[in-house]
Amino acid sequence: MDDRLERQMSFVLEIDKEKNILRQTHLSGHGRRENDAEHAWHMAIMSWLLREYANEEVDITRVMLMCLIHDVVEIDAGDTYAYDAEGLKTQAAREEAAKQRIFGLLPDDQAKQLMELFDEFEAYETPESKFAHAMDNLQPITLNASNGGSDWREHGVSATQVYGRQSKSALGSQRLYDEVIQPIIERHIASGEIRSA
Repeated sequence: MDDRLERQMSFVLEIDKEKNILRQTHLSGHGRRENDAEHAWHMAIMSWLLREYANEEVDITRVMLMCLIHDVVEIDAGDTYAYDAEGLKTQAAREEAAKQRIFGLLPDDQAKQLMELFDEFEAYETPESKFAHAMDNLQPITLNASNGGSDWREHGVSATQVYGRQSKSALGSQRLYDEVIQPIIERHIASGEIRSA
């Protein structure tokens, strides 16, 4: 095996560890906690299915790849819960170090491509990154709604917190925000799963 293939196979094996990173979100129907790989797969499929609702035309292959790689860094950095104020303070630094190590396993050209794609996702500036972020927000809120809002209730999440995170979804898809996300939030505030204050 030459060096290039050996490095690619090392990366292939390393990213399998993403299946061990548990998120706070539970699978639909009151299932177990989902892992990062399941979340990424679900987002990638959703982005393809829902691409017609992106605010701007997007390169869907690029969006899907962003979805698939955006949480690979959590192999080292761990999952930071969306509403964990303390964890969010160190998230960028932890994820940057993880990005360098994990993508650095690849041959230089592929490492550069995936690092740039990760950085594009994080920068939240291109139509593709905005739509990928909309999927990153839509996927867990959909699962949480399917479970009667139990994750919000368990963590005492407020409407301000949920609106703060979800308002960015409109940058990628105003229609999905208006017709899916907003009604979910309103319904769960009214029923008390999301604290109103």
